[in-house]
Amino acid sequence: MDLVFLLYIVSVAFTGATGQQVDVEPVVFSYPGQTVNLSSAFTDATGNHITQVTWLYEPKEGERFSIATVVPNIVPNYPDSPVKGRVSFSPSPPNLTIPSIQIRDVRMSDEGNYVCQFSIFPDGSKEGSTFLDILEQVANVTVTASSTDPVEFSSVRLSCSSSGSSLSFLWLNGSSEVTASDRVQLTDGNTTLTIVNVTRYDQGPFRCHVFNAVSEGTSALNLSISFGPENISLTISPSQEYYVEGSDITLSCSAVSRPAALFYWFLNEDLLSDTGPELRLINIQESQSGNYSCQAFNNKTMRNQTSQPSFISILTRVTNVTVTASSTDLVEFSSSISLSCSSSGSSPSFLWLNGSSEVTASDRVQLTDGGSTLTIVSVTRYDQGPFRCHVFNPFSNGTSAPLNLSISYGPENIKLTMSPSQKYYVEGSNISLICSVVSRPAAQFKWFLNGDLLSDTESQLRLINIQQNQSGNYSCQAFNDKTLSNKTSEPSVVSVLEKIENASVTSSTNQPVEGNSVNLTCEAAGSVFTRKWMKNGADLNQTGNLILYNESRVLSFQPLKKTNSGKYSCIISNPLSSDEAEYNMIVNYGPENVQIKGPSTIHLNATLTLTCSAESTPSASYTWKLNKTEILKNSAVFTKHITDLSDSGEYTCEAMNSITERTSSAVHNLTVTLYATVQPPQPVCSAGCITGIVIACCVVIGVCVLLLVLYKKKKLCKKSSNRDTGTRTGGGGQNNTAYSGNQDVNYADISFFKNKGGGVVQLGSQNNASEYAQVKVNNRPPAASSPPTYDAHMQRMTSPAPQFGANDAQTYAQVRVK
Repeated sequence: MDLVFLLYIVSVAFTGATGQQVDVEPVVFSYPGQTVNLSSAFTDATGNHITQVTWLYEPKEGERFSIATVVPNIVPNYPDSPVKGRVSFSPSPPNLTIPSIQIRDVRMSDEGNYVCQFSIFPDGSKEGSTFLDILEQVANVTVTASSTDPVEFSSVRLSCSSSGSSLSFLWLNGSSEVTASDRVQLTDGNTTLTIVNVTRYDQGPFRCHVFNAVSEGTSALNLSISFGPENISLTISPSQEYYVEGSDITLSCSAVSRPAALFYWFLNEDLLSDTGPELRLINIQESQSGNYSCQAFNNKTMRNQTSQPSFISILTRVTNVTVTASSTDLVEFSSSISLSCSSSGSSPSFLWLNGSSEVTASDRVQLTDGGSTLTIVSVTRYDQGPFRCHVFNPFSNGTSAPLNLSISYGPENIKLTMSPSQKYYVEGSNISLICSVVSRPAAQFKWFLNGDLLSDTESQLRLINIQQNQSGNYSCQAFNDKTLSNKTSEPSVVSVLEKIENASVTSSTNQPVEGNSVNLTCEAAGSVFTRKWMKNGADLNQTGNLILYNESRVLSFQPLKKTNSGKYSCIISNPLSSDEAEYNMIVNYGPENVQIKGPSTIHLNATLTLTCSAESTPSASYTWKLNKTEILKNSAVFTKHITDLSDSGEYTCEAMNSITERTSSAVHNLTVTLYATVQPPQPVCSAGCITGIVIACCVVIGVCVLLLVLYKKKKLCKKSSNRDTGTRTGGGGQNNTAYSGNQDVNYADISFFKNKGGGVVQLGSQNNASEYAQVKVNNRPPAASSPPTYDAHMQRMTSPAPQFGANDAQTYAQVRVK
């Protein structure tokens, strides 16, 4: 690194070390003719005002004096001084807080202290000082040596000289700095370098580096150090352990030496005429075999070194390699064989190969006669060869022609395979059974089915259009007529299945009835493996009353429920085919929940409609009864025009299921009234309202007609009858004291009347008794009174017919027998 730059870094590092507000460089180095910058800065101007900056020069001896001054807003002033004309503020105009100066073409006399003085208001003045050190440049650096051609391990002294001031000296060997050690001495202010026992690594180049703070210079010197010979090496090309006669060989000798060594050659320690670093042996003969060595000599160090001897062996080539065998037709494990190998050539070695693998000695293999004879005891199939004898010496080799042995073995590893390979086969398939075996010579084959010998003798047995009766265990047997041994395969099962077809589901009864036990049986032709039951397309959920048995052949309902109705399917399958049968289960049940819909009250001359319903499969047949008397059969609807009060009573609907042979009934009570119940008037009269009015009118007219007839009869009888009609009552009649003269009552003689139950009430004749009927349209209870007299009755006959009022909701008839 440039020393001037290093010193500059050092000076900057010390800037501001005094802790003052003026920041300057303590030392600045330069040399004559250079331009030097002296920097200064006022580091803390807070609250202060710089009024003037002055640079002062203070020589080594004498008083300081001003060389440059600057005041704010005024051109800088440069008073008379040794540096006038060469000094200036930088930059110009100057910055009062950084008023650096520059001195051009510095001289040795410019050396001294330079003070930068700041006039501060109100703090007074502050200053900082920089020493300018002017040095003489380094020049004429020279290195001299006590000897430039030393011998290794002697001593040498190097001296360095230079002009300049404040000089420092640094020695370098190549790019590495030389420092003092046991062998290295630095004296005379490092101007002299002494090396004791120099080595080859001290040859340089040595450089003397001279420097001061402003300049540097270097001078170099190389030493020529003689050493060796050493590390002598003898190499042979080509490098071989042995060489064939007629070969060309080159021997090369090398050694580390300065100056280059002289070389001499020896054969079996006898000096040869050849010199130089290389010895060439052309068309070498066996007689030239021996130990070769070389010697290196340094005529500067007067030292020599001899190499280790290298042996060169010259041999003749291998030729005419042949192999002979004691026998070539053998039986595995019962035969032995000897192979002999012969060859010409020097120093032969023998290697036996079986195929590409080397044959080595073992319990069964013997190598004798230097490896030229190979004996194999109890030969195996892997000993069949080809066998080759490889003969070689270090530089040549030869191999015999291959010799093959015929070794009979087997049969073994017998294997029976089927194609196609399946667990099951459908009838009509074609199957090939293939028997393979390891055997030499090729084996003869026999086939067996369930242990019985078949007529086929080939390695492949073809089964065409196979039938179920051909199922069984097939095996094959291999026989070797050379080894006289046989081997039988493991049996392979051929399972032939009939195709599943004609699937059916049958029921144990044609008419399944709820509550009974019913079985569905699933059958099919063919080889059945599995049966799967489904209901309405989904897997059958075997719960509650469902039981599967006989390998799912029978689905039993115990007992049958109406919820078991649905479509049942049975899927019968084997690994090769499947078929499906369906059965629609209709469960016959009921009748149950018998209901009768219709009115419970009806009036005369109305039409009665009763509807009977029941839950039943198949649909039930219906029989109607009135008060336990059959009135209608085979109809769910009973219709009748009500003409009599006797139509009242218990209507029974009896439902019967012809399949389940079960019956169930419901009872409906009906009351027949003489007139329809009158409803209060409505804002709008409905159809029922109109019907009621019509019926009421008809009743009133009928009553009037009846009263008129009775009146005429009474009038005829009155003359001849002396009985008091006001007090007479019949023995079986009602008490008429409840009727007062104020009631609207009409009387009539009648001969008979039907009661509510349909019975007939027979009245007495008109000559013996008086009968009357009271018809009243009123909802008020009658007041207690006696029947009216005949005159009163006749008087009321001329009165208007009574009207139905809002409170009139009941029509009734009373019959009195007197």
